[in-house]
Amino acid sequence: MALDDSEHAAGGPAIAQGGRRRSAVTRLMRTLTSPYYRYRNAKVLHGLRVGAAMIVAIAVIHATDLPHGIWAPITVLIVIGGLQHHGNIRRKALERTIGTLLGAAIGLALIVQHSLFDSIVLTALCMSVVAGICAAFAIGSYGYMALLTAITMCIVGGLGDNQVVDGLWRAADVAIGIVIALAFSFALPLHATYTWRYQLSDNLRDCARIYTRMAHGDWLSAEEQDATFLRMARRLVQLRAVMPWVAKEIEVAPARLDQIQQLHRMLLSTLEIMSNGVLTRADPAMRAGFAGQCGRDASAVRAVLLELARALRFTNVPHFRMPDALSSALQDRDAVANAAPELQGPCWLNERVVEQVERLRALLVETEPAWNIERRTRIAHRRESQEQH
Repeated sequence: MALDDSEHAAGGPAIAQGGRRRSAVTRLMRTLTSPYYRYRNAKVLHGLRVGAAMIVAIAVIHATDLPHGIWAPITVLIVIGGLQHHGNIRRKALERTIGTLLGAAIGLALIVQHSLFDSIVLTALCMSVVAGICAAFAIGSYGYMALLTAITMCIVGGLGDNQVVDGLWRAADVAIGIVIALAFSFALPLHATYTWRYQLSDNLRDCARIYTRMAHGDWLSAEEQDATFLRMARRLVQLRAVMPWVAKEIEVAPARLDQIQQLHRMLLSTLEIMSNGVLTRADPAMRAGFAGQCGRDASAVRAVLLELARALRFTNVPHFRMPDALSSALQDRDAVANAAPELQGPCWLNERVVEQVERLRALLVETEPAWNIERRTRIAHRRESQEQH
């Protein structure tokens, strides 16, 4: 509203309307170019990409008046309808293309076989054998390629009673759909790496908030605790789902990402155990004792968690830096032994939090050159510029 008021004061409704138009264009460009806004609007962008590919496919078959042209837009949906992340587009698009073309070839072979022998029994037997082979592979690494092979065989060949010309036209329609789908599959894809980074960043922020509150004796209510840990657990599951594509995009060994995921899971588990421990039922004096014993660690641990969260979220800021290591004094194992008997359990858990945060920090610092896509892009552009000069 303040922006609208200033625009009206400067030049009236016309200027305000132009400002709103510019603002809308600015928001659209930010959504298209900013990794974070593309991540936040991933479903919308994927829907627009698939919708645009469908329009092009329909326009092509309408302009050329191809027989059985509906199979071109159907193929578009099959090939890219469920693909979103850049890491899985490359492999899945290839798998789906191979499966579709292989199925078309088998379908044409069925038509030729049926025209030669004119036996529905033999045709059914051949189709069943192919379907069985595809089903055997469908439960493996290339499952969707095998499944598409069988589906496309049925589309192109029917029950073998299709005409060869019809089969060829359907195969051509499928090929056209594949070309259009592949052309649009790389339009504004969302890197799985960004999903991984932003989800992990959000969880680290929540960890920092929860840990700081507990370390200072400000325990969460049962409702807030359940909601927070449920939210973080969902993100943890989502991170696991995209990790194979992240490994492909940033060329980091999956075992290294598994180590980060394991430490992340351990940190959440430790915080959850701590939040459900004896201090939840302790009196104010005992909580104050824990805060006095372990609260000194909270500021340093909180700072590292927040700096890691910022690094994962904002790698393109001018003063970007990864956090330094936690002081070894924070990992003093004598602190637990020196604590009051009733505080030794919570202090031991606090020590595990400090240890896990430091190990997680070290792994993220080690892998930062790989997952910092922005810096890698800048370095690549700089090298290209230097080679040109």
